[in-house]
Amino acid sequence: MQDLRYLRLLAMSFPNVAEASKEIINLQAILNLPKGTEHFLADIHGEHEAFQHVLKNASGNIKRKVNEVFGDSLTKYEKRELCTLIYYPEQKLELVRQTQKDLDQWYHITIKQLVEVCHEVSAKYTRSKVRKALPDDFSYIIQELLHERTDDEDKVEYVGAIIDTIISTGRADDFITAISIVIQHLIIDQLHLLGDIFDRGPGAHIILDTLKPLRDWDIQWGNHDILWMGASAGNDACICNVLRIALRYANMYTIEEGYGINLVPLATFAMETYKDDPCSEFIPKMLGEDTLGDKQRYLYAQMHKAIAVIQFKLEAQIYHRNKSWNMEDRDLLSAIDFNNHTCCVDGKWHPMRSCHFPTIDPHSPITLTPEEQTVMESLHHSFMISEKLRKHIRMILRHGCMYAVVNNNLLFHASMPLNEDGTLRHVEIMPGKSLCGKDLMHNIGMMVRAAFQNDTSAEERQYAIDYFLYLWCGPDSPLFDKAKMATFERYFIADPDTHHEEKGYYFKFRNDEKIIDMILDAFEVQGDNRHVINGHVPVHVVKGETPIRAGGKLMVIDGGFAEPYHKETGIAGYTLVYHSRGLELVQHEPFTSTKEAIERGLDIKSTRQIIEMSKRRMRVADTDKGREIKKQILDLKDLLYAYRHGIIAENERKR
Repeated sequence: MQDLRYLRLLAMSFPNVAEASKEIINLQAILNLPKGTEHFLADIHGEHEAFQHVLKNASGNIKRKVNEVFGDSLTKYEKRELCTLIYYPEQKLELVRQTQKDLDQWYHITIKQLVEVCHEVSAKYTRSKVRKALPDDFSYIIQELLHERTDDEDKVEYVGAIIDTIISTGRADDFITAISIVIQHLIIDQLHLLGDIFDRGPGAHIILDTLKPLRDWDIQWGNHDILWMGASAGNDACICNVLRIALRYANMYTIEEGYGINLVPLATFAMETYKDDPCSEFIPKMLGEDTLGDKQRYLYAQMHKAIAVIQFKLEAQIYHRNKSWNMEDRDLLSAIDFNNHTCCVDGKWHPMRSCHFPTIDPHSPITLTPEEQTVMESLHHSFMISEKLRKHIRMILRHGCMYAVVNNNLLFHASMPLNEDGTLRHVEIMPGKSLCGKDLMHNIGMMVRAAFQNDTSAEERQYAIDYFLYLWCGPDSPLFDKAKMATFERYFIADPDTHHEEKGYYFKFRNDEKIIDMILDAFEVQGDNRHVINGHVPVHVVKGETPIRAGGKLMVIDGGFAEPYHKETGIAGYTLVYHSRGLELVQHEPFTSTKEAIERGLDIKSTRQIIEMSKRRMRVADTDKGREIKKQILDLKDLLYAYRHGIIAENERKR
């Protein structure tokens, strides 16, 4: 009877034999199309210009397609100019209008070239899918041009007339922009972001605005994403961390311009409270050109110290409130000897760089002063009413999770907690409930969502909101997995031994193919060519590190998008491309600027490395989508049987 109820529901969409048969034919045909291209990026860290460029050029895939289509019929310069036009059509057209003498001829040639590229990148999709990707204004025209080849003698005049009319009606620029964007969207079938959109770079909000119109993308949350999600959920310690990181790097654009967070109360409080403090430990670290004046730099340092002290207080309150986390030893404000200017860390006393804490009562060190409380109430309110931040976090929740299994690849941002013997570690997700592996990751994802749900009980919701802090810096958090986060020590204690953050066992075992296989088995990832794909930890190419580990079963694709990592890693990031012929790792050199990319045609210099090539070209039938389609076909065949044997009556009127 359950099957019959399901078939009756299916019959609402396919009401008769003709409709069900047509859908079976359609699905069977789709199974034989080439597998769509997947694009993997990680750790973008607010570097919106580099992200947008890599997205536009699909990690060099557009350049590869242009080379395949035109070969030697175009010069390197002509192909480079065509690629730049596809990446940045509006900006490039503005330059072309200033330099081209015969603009109509240039339009005619260029539109034909773009149609050829679009035809090539759309070839692996159904007409229905291509049609959905087309803009309304030019949908019919693009379809006509795609399906009427310009080398067909009988259609030359027809196609030429269409192009001539586009030009004569003054729509050439709009058409070129539209078809270029279609090419950008069709070159990649699925975008996977392995976490950390936020922090360091100036444009996390721009990255999320870029993602908003895209159809097929997902994100596996990173530790910096979780921090911002916690701030949006109302975790005041997370709010402090978000602001502290921004002030540490004098990177206030996302905070102020992106999300409209009002920092005036914090600035006013900091200037008054720390007016006699040099705040030398809190001078901002500049990521690029230092454009700050002395007054601005000092103000940021004061604000930086003010929010850091409040952060340490609020974190300690959460640790004491959640004793099962075993993190009360991270309440280092209570470990300060204010008379001797020393602090006890891991059982040893260390001299402090400075001990000027005008807002700390030695008898109650983690209690906020009334002034600090007022500042936090203002900041909390500002985060809660930011409509754009709320929309972006909802988008991350809608498209995201802690992990994903896609086409025999296990995706997660950072780590899988392990024991000393390499077995999966049980982590207490709430008092009395410990989980490991797949169950741990799933339940963390459920708890994250519970923090934003109105139907969650008040007690559960408060714990879920607190838990964002554990995910950010808890020793067994899959997004952190270190013995401690030594933020306090780096600010206040000179002894570098106290700054060390011992990594968890995953990072020690991740080169072992047996361990990676065990993790893949635990997540029920099947197939001969299966992988774990991570980000989180920059790959130090200058030190001889490689992103391919564990006999090719683990790929670490964070090569450092963020500018501060470039000198440290020697590169500017890795991306991964998985197309119908196999897996390719792409290593990128630092991106100069969008302006230079447009004006000089400078693309990111990328090196492609083939990791695995398929023995045969993969089809949709070989993918997760294909497996789902095969199930749908079986269901439809059951429906046909029900129709033909009179179990369910056909609805002829819906033919």
